Amino acid sequence: MLLVEDSMTREVVTVSPQTRADEALALCRERRIRHLPVLEDGNLVGVVSDRDLRSATPALGDPARAAALRRLRVGEVMSREVLTARPDEPIEVAANRMREKGIGCLPVVEDGSLVGILTTSDVMETLVYLVGANEPGSRLEVLMPDRPGTLAGVAGIFGELGINIVSVATGPRQKFPDGETPGRVTVFRVDTIDPSRAIELLRRAGYVVLWPPQASP
Repeated sequence: MLLVEDSMTREVVTVSPQTRADEALALCRERRIRHLPVLEDGNLVGVVSDRDLRSATPALGDPARAAALRRLRVGEVMSREVLTARPDEPIEVAANRMREKGIGCLPVVEDGSLVGILTTSDVMETLVYLVGANEPGSRLEVLMPDRPGTLAGVAGIFGELGINIVSVATGPRQKFPDGETPGRVTVFRVDTIDPSRAIELLRRAGYVVLWPPQASP
């Protein structure tokens, strides 16, 4: 099981409520980050984003805006209601919470202490790792009947050809072309650059290979 602690950023850049807004924005630019947890006496009291800081003085010109940011403190613009994650939480649970709430990060807290931060970039990196997109090979989309044992059948075809499956991901239910048979689109990442023989055997076995598309006769 992949947990939050496996994907989170451990070296967390933080600020305090008294940090000047221009200093916080400079930190975001220098470290190429978008979110800063706000700590006071070691306790997490908020989160501020680069967008929060830029939006604090939206209508001012450059000189006036710079002066306003020097006067403004992080505590005046930070979000105080902070959703957090636990390091031992499954990554997909935390990612789904970020999606549902429309937020770009979750500070990771253990025993009351900030131990990391999970950002959308961390989640995307994990997704790339899980689907094997950073490894050489081929991607196949197969529409398979939604019944027990189907995945084993496809895996058996790859096994017969000596092709290793790097990753498997399944999508939501959908119908076969006949409009009646329930199925699922399953994406395979396999460690071969020429999956043509596998595709041939899959189609011969009755599976619908959606990707790569079949060449026109």
